[in-house]
Amino acid sequence: MEINLKKLSQNEWGPGFNGVEKKVDLGDPKISIVVGMTRDRVIGNHNQLPWRISEDLKLFKQITEHNTVIMGRKTYGSIPEKFRPLPNRNNIVITSNPQQHPKTNYCNSIKQALEKAKEFAKPIFIIGGSSIYKEFLDLADNLYISHIKKNHEGNIFFPEINWNDWKIIEEKEYEEFIFKKYKRRTQSL
Repeated sequence: MEINLKKLSQNEWGPGFNGVEKKVDLGDPKISIVVGMTRDRVIGNHNQLPWRISEDLKLFKQITEHNTVIMGRKTYGSIPEKFRPLPNRNNIVITSNPQQHPKTNYCNSIKQALEKAKEFAKPIFIIGGSSIYKEFLDLADNLYISHIKKNHEGNIFFPEINWNDWKIIEEKEYEEFIFKKYKRRTQSL
């Protein structure tokens, strides 16, 4: 699978980007977004989940375990320390301040994160935050969304989605949320 990353700007590619169209060959790995959000697209409140839903956390683990997860620095920092890095996953953190941790891969750009993810040859799951979701939305093959039933206050939002680009391929109702898996519609010629 080859992804055209032409839309990314110099800030997103990092130093040295000259505006030339870039492509990253990912081989087989698919890029999926995993998110829980309210009807108002709330995904966070002051860098924390606004809800505690055990079933949703179990589903997140089931979907992402034994795969690769990509997240921003703030999302990584919001994970309780005892769960950092997320166990049984290849953790990649996009940050302008890479650190050293034996079980976490720090990258300073989306391009570098995708190249690192390709090395693992596993499905890639984007797990936040808001700006990371925004950058990957056009690159994603699938969306795994837990639509939270209750409204929650928050100051962090998922980007606008053009629902015409997506079709529901799986749906399951839980007590506090409705899980839907979406697949990107293919464009017909």
